[in-house]
Amino acid sequence: MLCQIVKVAPWCVASIAFVVLLGACSPITVNDYKDKTPKLNVETFFEGRLSAHGVVKNRSGKVIRHFNAKIHARWDNGIGTLDEYFVFDDGEQQQRIWTLTPDGAQRYIATAGDVVGPSTMRIAGNSLFLNYVLQVPYNGKIIDVAVDDRMYLVDAVTLLNESVMTKWGFKVGEVLLVIKKLP
Repeated sequence: MLCQIVKVAPWCVASIAFVVLLGACSPITVNDYKDKTPKLNVETFFEGRLSAHGVVKNRSGKVIRHFNAKIHARWDNGIGTLDEYFVFDDGEQQQRIWTLTPDGAQRYIATAGDVVGPSTMRIAGNSLFLNYVLQVPYNGKIIDVAVDDRMYLVDAVTLLNESVMTKWGFKVGEVLLVIKKLP
């Protein structure tokens, strides 16, 4: 009916609808949060002792593990070190040591031993976004999993973190955690 009223070919209407739909799916960037408060200062929040508590979900959203972590963070000559020590509900223990090197305004280069190559951490407003490839033990092998890490400062001592893990573009898991700055 619409095609007859405006005298347009049906394929043209379908094409326009597809383009509109694509525009509605534009990705969220860290800059979408540039005006949000409280403002996240990486060098202030990640300083001293922190704790983290979270869950790991499988690709269908079922919680399959939970964990607690201790984080010791420090800055020496402008370079940050986050020493993370995880204990999972099944007794597994993991350690990851991040190195954060400033790379311009509100950007850091982030590296860790089980992360493939350097990654760029971007900060805006109350948010921090970091994409990286993590090497994960799986069935006796090590596989590479892409991680889309997004953190949001809720107040001066609380940071919420959501991480989506993908392999070949398909979601394989998710991690949700809260990081608390300790006195």
